[in-house]
Amino acid sequence: MTAVREAPAIGGRYKWIALSNTTLGVFIATVDGSIVIISLPAIFRGIGLDPLAPGNISYLLWMIMGYLLVSAVLVVALGRLGDMFGRVRMYNVGFAIFAAASIALSLDPFLGGAGALWLIGWRVVQAFGGAMLTGNSAAIITDAFPAEQRGMALGINQITALAGQFIGLLAGGLLAVIDWHAVFWVSVPIGVVGAIWSYRSLREISTPKRARIDWIGTITFTAGTGALLAAITYGIQPYGGHSTGWTSPTVLSGLGLGLLLLVVFCIAETRIAQPMFRLGLFKIRAFAAGNIAALLTAIARGGMQFMLIIWLQGIWLPLHGYNFEDTPLWAGIYMLPLTIGFLAAGPVSGFLSDRFGARLFATGGLVLVVIAFLGLLALPVNFSYPVFALLLFLSGAGQGMFSAPNTSAIMGSVPAADRGVASGMRSTFQNSGTSLSIGVFFSLMIVGLASSLPTTLTAGLTAQGVPLATARSVASLPPVSTLFAAFLGDSPIAHLLAPSGVLKTLPPDHVAALTGNTFFPELVSGPFHDGLITVFGAAAVMAAVAALASLLRGRTAR
Repeated sequence: MTAVREAPAIGGRYKWIALSNTTLGVFIATVDGSIVIISLPAIFRGIGLDPLAPGNISYLLWMIMGYLLVSAVLVVALGRLGDMFGRVRMYNVGFAIFAAASIALSLDPFLGGAGALWLIGWRVVQAFGGAMLTGNSAAIITDAFPAEQRGMALGINQITALAGQFIGLLAGGLLAVIDWHAVFWVSVPIGVVGAIWSYRSLREISTPKRARIDWIGTITFTAGTGALLAAITYGIQPYGGHSTGWTSPTVLSGLGLGLLLLVVFCIAETRIAQPMFRLGLFKIRAFAAGNIAALLTAIARGGMQFMLIIWLQGIWLPLHGYNFEDTPLWAGIYMLPLTIGFLAAGPVSGFLSDRFGARLFATGGLVLVVIAFLGLLALPVNFSYPVFALLLFLSGAGQGMFSAPNTSAIMGSVPAADRGVASGMRSTFQNSGTSLSIGVFFSLMIVGLASSLPTTLTAGLTAQGVPLATARSVASLPPVSTLFAAFLGDSPIAHLLAPSGVLKTLPPDHVAALTGNTFFPELVSGPFHDGLITVFGAAAVMAAVAALASLLRGRTAR
């Protein structure tokens, strides 16, 4: 294999400017990917829309998934365009688009469904700009830093990006208390300043490699990945009497079409002279193993993130005296050990991997992640927080140890001319894993709840005087409504019983019991724990397979 040609040396000061600006870019892009999750209750109250009303769950899902889907689908094409027309040029345009979309999001002029569509649409535009940032940032850093410092630089960049996902949760909770518009205001000054700074300070080091745009590859990959991830999003929603939509003809057609287009894409990419997606890079052992490990880790991490939020907001925090409307903010606060673990381990492991190689730290980090998942499996639903916090820190530290060396090994293993597309491919695997995790783990949880929640819910409601017919009607509702009610900081029982008006007919003490902090958590803790075992068990297996892939990357990967 021919040696990787390093980019021309650049002044010592410039590399730190490149690192600072690109780290700011990927940080705000990933913060905005998660900032709406905790702040969704305030956002929907602000635009006057009940996201759990019939027909409105799609607004809720697309508010979360639209950004992630676009980030996953377009990042490879935008990284490839960076190779062709200039990585810095694409990055600068991305920052400008991101800033403009942030301004539009903060100025939503509509209410109700129109207001939700405005936010969803501009978040898609914002994600397009964010994909230009994430698709080219690692390549810009790799160009600017010598090989012996690359792991440290990419480690800082990557860990800051991953930490942004969890900082977004906390920031969303804090800002939503002030005003729901503030959730989007925060991106405006960062986007504007970052765009001006990048335009004035970054410059091209590598020589753009002009080539024809691979229209066949771009269209089939974008359409195929988009159809697949959109079908997974709709698969979470109930369909025809079923708790999930996986039997829906629309979902099945989307999955089939997506897979077919991706097969066509793979065939086409092997026959095109200048393909968008360089499948030949997978012949590089460190590149292939690193991306497989990154995909599986992203799926496991995404599932953990959402399940922990529901666990805290729907059960643990109410049992410990927190009102449902306060739980979104406190869930972000109580998950801080995860972020601290990221920030503590990431840069250190990136620095050390420059000296000792990526395999030891990346694989060791994933082993810690597996141990953390097994520890979460052993916890009772009403756990002791110090133990929980320790497991979160362990998981965060393990993911930090993995992410920085893994990114460095992936980017350092490819020829310099392919770093833009390699960066995009790496980001696609990571972003797709997050999107896949929501569909996979929500479905596992919903199926688990559907088997035991109706009986438990019926018995608990009738014991508090709810008529049997009403109790059965409520218990027959899809579990996704119950999960999202807790996720949105509402009293789930009050929300489920509101349409029937039965709460107005019950004695005050029964109403207080039904809508209080302990009734719902105690009622669902058993079925929910069964679902958690399935979810965290699957996540532990994925992390273990990722560790094996990381171990097989080769001894000399750096």
